[in-house]
Amino acid sequence: MGDVQTAESSNKARLAIMELANMISVPMSLNAIVRLNVPDAIWQGGANTPLSVVQILSRVLPSGGGDPENLQRILRMLTSYGVFDEHLNCSGDDSHSPERKYSLTDIGKTLVTDAEGLSYAPYVLQHHQDALMRAWPLVHEAVLNPTSEPFVKANGEGAYSYYGKKPEMNGLMQKAMSGVSVPFMRAILDGYDGLKGVKRLVDVGGSAGDCLRMILQKYPHVEGINFDLPEVVAKAPSIPGVTHVGGDMFESIPAAEAIFMKVNFIYFT
Repeated sequence: MGDVQTAESSNKARLAIMELANMISVPMSLNAIVRLNVPDAIWQGGANTPLSVVQILSRVLPSGGGDPENLQRILRMLTSYGVFDEHLNCSGDDSHSPERKYSLTDIGKTLVTDAEGLSYAPYVLQHHQDALMRAWPLVHEAVLNPTSEPFVKANGEGAYSYYGKKPEMNGLMQKAMSGVSVPFMRAILDGYDGLKGVKRLVDVGGSAGDCLRMILQKYPHVEGINFDLPEVVAKAPSIPGVTHVGGDMFESIPAAEAIFMKVNFIYFT
């Protein structure tokens, strides 16, 4: 019995390591369905009607074209990770395979653009930009030589300065942070009242100031300081009660009664 259990355990371990080695297929497939606008195509104002890959393609490519078989491979793989629900439509004809249709799960719905133009879709894209992807194969070198960061080795300079020179990357990051911050702050403000006695609040890494805007809607007496890199706050919208301040948090942070900081994503700098 012991030998049989050992063999089963070894087989499971080999399958597990194969799955881990192929995990890159998950984020890359998420990137694909975001770029193809599949979640919005299925959602259609809340209908979330199960659609075949041909029907989905007709919505994302109204002019025609596309490969339904390749799209189905992506959707079936993401179904196994809970992004889509798969529905089998059996016609009763045994000579044909059942038609597969797809709708969004709760996870998939996070990628749908809401009434404010926000979603987690930019967050997916932000994580897998070329500059960041170039750094990941060098993560082991952070162990071998911690004096030089993988991002610097891959791109020739630190992430903050690199982003500062890339308006399109900064724009995507702001959209990603807004998409994450708004539902995050809704949940915080619904169950936390620790800010009601604060007069001056600094949001470190506040991007476009979405969190402070929502905080001030509930606590209008708060003086908000949105602190981020100069090139980030330069594009932040005007918000009543909020002052945008540019700087480097590793050098200094504006003085206040309370400092607010959240971590939405991690990359190796």
